[in-house]
Amino acid sequence: QVQLVESGGGLVQAGGSLRLSCAASGRSFGNYAMGWFRQAPGKEREFVAAIGWNGRSTNYASSVKGRFTVSRDNVKNTVYLQMTSLKPEDTAIYYCAFGTIATATPFAEKYQYWGQGTQVTVSS
Repeated sequence: QVQLVESGGGLVQAGGSLRLSCAASGRSFGNYAMGWFRQAPGKEREFVAAIGWNGRSTNYASSVKGRFTVSRDNVKNTVYLQMTSLKPEDTAIYYCAFGTIATATPFAEKYQYWGQGTQVTVSS
């Protein structure tokens, strides 16, 4: 059974930083892409960032490019999202996702497994 567990969320002031982690278990993730998505209250889920199987290819939403960095450790089966210069509009539940694809795709339907999410709240 594939399981994804996010951690690292919390409350931070605007301009601050957080690092989210997503620990994966149940299978080997080293050959596949992983992604981060978020959903704010009253809004649809949106793509944030993704990373290819070897960590060399990444993809970011325009709203976070230059502020967020996605990375992975295939030995630990963990993917990270370093978030800096946080803004109140970054407030959302952040989900990690795993898909049996190699490329860092922004399309949610390509990811078969999802974590429960971690809340990020940015105060102004």
